[in-house]
Amino acid sequence: MPRTEKEVRDILAEEKVRFLRLVFSDIHGVIKNVEVPDSQFDKALAGEILFDGSSIEGFVRIQESDMLLKPDLDSLRVFPQEGTDRVAMLICDVANPDGSPFAGDPRYALRRTLERARAMGFESMMGPEAEFFLFHRTAEGTATTRTHDRGAYFDLAPVDAGEDARREIVNILEQMGFEVEAAHHEVAPGQHEIDFKYADALTTADNLLVFRHVVRKVALKFGLHATFMPKPLFGENGSGMHVHQSLFDREGRNAFDDPEGEYGLSRIALSYIGGILDHAKAICAVTNPTVNSFKRLVPGYEAPTNIAWSERNRSPLARVPARRGVATRVEVRMPDPSCNPYLAFGVMLRAGLDGIERNLDPGPPVNKDIFRMSDREKKRLKIDNLPPDLYAAVRALQKDKVILDALGEHIATHFIEGKLREWQEYITIVHPWEVERYLQTF
Repeated sequence: MPRTEKEVRDILAEEKVRFLRLVFSDIHGVIKNVEVPDSQFDKALAGEILFDGSSIEGFVRIQESDMLLKPDLDSLRVFPQEGTDRVAMLICDVANPDGSPFAGDPRYALRRTLERARAMGFESMMGPEAEFFLFHRTAEGTATTRTHDRGAYFDLAPVDAGEDARREIVNILEQMGFEVEAAHHEVAPGQHEIDFKYADALTTADNLLVFRHVVRKVALKFGLHATFMPKPLFGENGSGMHVHQSLFDREGRNAFDDPEGEYGLSRIALSYIGGILDHAKAICAVTNPTVNSFKRLVPGYEAPTNIAWSERNRSPLARVPARRGVATRVEVRMPDPSCNPYLAFGVMLRAGLDGIERNLDPGPPVNKDIFRMSDREKKRLKIDNLPPDLYAAVRALQKDKVILDALGEHIATHFIEGKLREWQEYITIVHPWEVERYLQTF
């Protein structure tokens, strides 16, 4: 049963919480919060805290600035004790002054898609693998791209000097109620991954928002800078966020599993994959939302660039891990951790549902290394490519009515406007590579 206001008040009192953070996300996935002292807890739990929405990216105009924060009482997390004042947090939905849902709230956008899934008889489960880098800071505290180690995949200390920071992140996450499944060094120097247990899509998006906050906070404590930027280092692997996805039916069974089906997958699973592939170019604008995202999506660094699926092969965009039964799932390998999790999960789910509604066929799995295929072979197998840059991805998004509908008109309009501004700024700046390449040649 959902928590009541009284139950939350009792927990806050028992844990001696002094401050409560009311947390939400802007349309780009940046965590925001309004903090209130214990004298305002009753007002906060009742959803009566106002804030200025005109100051938040993609929210409202200045003449429409008043917004309400409606806390999800089940999302309560208490931070470990630091100093004299205990702090807790609640994830909030953003509402209009009359209490109605705000169309520009990313959490509301995901809720709408989840309601669509439930109307079809499904509950969406998501499990992300979020990678990040830990870098040194200067004496003044400015972030650099100097790594703290020269470690590689699964390396241990003393090669992995970020081990202590990573362990502290795990400790704090577990104290806040996360079930951490694994933590390890990734392929690139200074790169790490911490995996937590999958859950329903909304809870997982909430968890990812909290996870990124905790990672940055702990890194700062260790004198490091944590970044979820997809490709901070040239010539090294970028940070991805592979998202494992499945649907469960009303009886609690995994709707993707079918021992009698082709590849051990149900028709629902295959159609879901078909939807992901069909909308991949538009999805890419949301799951890979920065100019830098597309520096990761290039051949040679394990990131997918091809719109195809496989059973075990990691070169296509989507793959189905070997386990079946309750663990049957599709792993979408395109997203990176700079995305807004509410929007990213929402558009992927909506694409999959569209595939089910249209009974799309993803075609046979591609179990060969696509990176080694010739263009002729890829053409024969009808393997298309992801957009080469942010502008091409946004243009694909503008043409995809299903994905635009998943975002909603308000978010889609502001998101696209913001991304086109970002692209325009990028292409007009003279970058150091250009100066080095052309200054003395021409």
